[in-house]
Amino acid sequence: MAPFKNPFDRTRRLHRGCPCGQHASQAEHDAVDTPASDEDNYGRVVETAVIRALFPQDAQRRLFLKQVGASTALAAISAILPLGAATEAFAQAAPEKKDLKVGFIPITCATPIIMAAPMGFYAKHGLNVEVIKTAGWAVIRDKTLNKEYDAAHMLSPMPLAISLGVGSNPVPYTIPAIENINGQAITLAMKHKDKRDPKSWKGFKFAVPFDYSMHNYLLRYYLAENGVDPDADVQIRAVPPPEMVANLRADNIDGFLAPDPVNQRAVFDGVGFIHLLSKQIWDGHPCCAFAASREFVTTTPNSYAALLKSIIDATAYAAKAENRKAIAEAIAPANYLNQPLTVVEQVLTGTYADGLGSVQRDPKRIDFDPFPYDQFAVWILTQMKRWGQIKTDIDYAAVAKQVFLETDTTKLMKEAGFTPPSPSSKTIVVMGKPFDASKPDDYLKSFAIKRS
Repeated sequence: MAPFKNPFDRTRRLHRGCPCGQHASQAEHDAVDTPASDEDNYGRVVETAVIRALFPQDAQRRLFLKQVGASTALAAISAILPLGAATEAFAQAAPEKKDLKVGFIPITCATPIIMAAPMGFYAKHGLNVEVIKTAGWAVIRDKTLNKEYDAAHMLSPMPLAISLGVGSNPVPYTIPAIENINGQAITLAMKHKDKRDPKSWKGFKFAVPFDYSMHNYLLRYYLAENGVDPDADVQIRAVPPPEMVANLRADNIDGFLAPDPVNQRAVFDGVGFIHLLSKQIWDGHPCCAFAASREFVTTTPNSYAALLKSIIDATAYAAKAENRKAIAEAIAPANYLNQPLTVVEQVLTGTYADGLGSVQRDPKRIDFDPFPYDQFAVWILTQMKRWGQIKTDIDYAAVAKQVFLETDTTKLMKEAGFTPPSPSSKTIVVMGKPFDASKPDDYLKSFAIKRS
């Protein structure tokens, strides 16, 4: 059988009813199995895990449960296996700290982190999480470093920069989960609708959310591949996402490579058009991430595990197209994205107006896949070095493994009932050019335009 491209594809195919195999739908499962207490929750997790282990095939499990009934099945299994002891042991792994604060920037890249609060994913794992809307990336970084936030929504290059001491004092930081893949775009002011050739953009002023962002690196990559030096031929400035549309409207900038819903809001307001989606530069690129300090991971391991499981669960839910409208409704309000529902729906469903009079359809405009591939980190590090942010030699692979926690995510995805991908199966192609993570220096040398 061909490998599944998305780690949740296998789950989607097998779990046509519900995860435990006892109900006809996920809704019925949730209605029947919502726990009344933490103790009930632990018991349900253990029971489901045991039944899955004994009957790994969905068809076998459903047939068994249909023939004998769930209660009889559990009674029979309990006579052989000490489910009570297993439940007690599981309960002992309760979070050290249940009340947590997680900062986020109001963009759709943060969808799993945001939706996990109103849609109950944190509560499912025994946590009371306050998700806090934050003004900008520097504020997110500083509040997390100062321990005002337990964890945060960050741009995927930020924990690498923080760990290396680039732009701040070095603090060991981690990415246990990618929040989203794709989901960005280059948007230009309406006055430039006839300037679709990047070679004609010399002299333009562009905005990106932060210096240490995929937006900055993808825009620079796109410009350089079209013969435009991003440092000499254009200006690139950091602007917080909530301020980008206003700056475009005021003619302070000519365009931006931004996260959504910023691009779609510019179209909605009639001040910009979508030149291209970021997936047209690199399909499947990472953008934002769930990030936490190494200290949080090691000193509160159960809280960390529960938080990561919540994010993995929420990401799996967000990965399903049929859930996107409900998610849009949950995260559009003022305390989260503060955007018109239609704007958020257009981003999440991939059916959207492009600002040039056409409606485009791309269900993968934004997608959700939590796996933090080391290859992602190595590519980001090559671009940080390419543009002079890293000025010394580094061990790319070692830094990637310290920050992008493949092993943790693999373990917790399995515990949550998902099938993690094989890290070695990841391929990266940016604007038609393959990237070999084992040869980062050769990759760097191949570019005609670079600072290092």
